[in-house]
Amino acid sequence: MNNDVFRALSDPTRREILELLRSGPRTSGEIAEKFSTSWATVSRHLSVLKDAELILAERNGQHVVYELNTTVFQDVVEHLIKWLRPRRSNA
Repeated sequence: MNNDVFRALSDPTRREILELLRSGPRTSGEIAEKFSTSWATVSRHLSVLKDAELILAERNGQHVVYELNTTVFQDVVEHLIKWLRPRRSNA
């Protein structure tokens, strides 16, 4: 897992986009209409999420459809669980 995942998750707008995608795939236009920011800003957020592999994008005609990449979320959870396990001392 790379740091791009944690950087992507650190932004509230990107977390809100991920929350939108929990209900299923959406086009970039459907995502953008939920925000008061410019299309360019939403596009940058989608790019960061895609680079972190948190979302998948597929072109469908004139539209790009985004959906969650649940395998990366599983990796994140496994990584965090490791932090919760106490370390064994070598003593």
